[in-house]
This record gives sequence, C-alpha cells and structure tokens, in this order.
Amino acid sequence: MTDYLYLWWRAFVFTQGVELCVAAPLLAPSGASRARRLGAVLAASTMTHPAVWFIFPELGLGAGLTLALSEAWAVMGEWGLYALCFPKLSASRSFAAAALANAASLGLGLGLRAVGLPL
Repeated sequence: MTDYLYLWWRAFVFTQGVELCVAAPLLAPSGASRARRLGAVLAASTMTHPAVWFIFPELGLGAGLTLALSEAWAVMGEWGLYALCFPKLSASRSFAAAALANAASLGLGLGLRAVGLPL
C-alpha cells in the first residue's frame, strides 16, 4: 500500500467514525431502524470520500477552492443519498445531517492535525 493510500484509508476510517456518530442520530426522525441509518451514513461517505481525496486535489485549483468544492461535493452527495433513503425526512433535516457530519469530520481532522496528531 502506498503512503498516500494509507493516509487516505486512515482518514476514511476516521471520517466514517465521526459521521456515524453525528449523522445517524440526526436521521432518527426518519423512523428508519438504527441499522438502516448506520448503513446509509456508511454508504454516503463511501460514495463521496474517494473523490475528496483522489479527484479534487488533482484539479489544480488551489487549496482553498479545492477544500470548498470537496466539502460541497460531500455535503450535496450525502444529502442526496439521505433524501433517497429517507423520503419521510424533511429536506432541511437530511441536509443538516450531511452538513453537520461533514463539518464535524473536517473540523476534528483539522484540529487533530493542528495539535500534531495527524490521522
């Protein structure tokens, strides 16, 4: 496994853990079982995370724009999946789950890096 792939794997596992803790409870008003909510959260970040790591950085857009577009991609993609999986859930609630989960994983990841504990 290359160093970059290993770094991605660590970040992916971290992201999954954080987003499960944040998004799954926020999706509870959907009435779906806990297992279904956990599965949707896992599927959502599995769908978006590889592009954040492997596609957006290769576009040569600069760090700030790459970060903004990556996070927009993740939030919008995950919001879309939640809307499909949980049609009884309001659009604002599914958007909040996606946005807050991504903000938490990004914020915690950057915070760990800032104190010298990279993923």
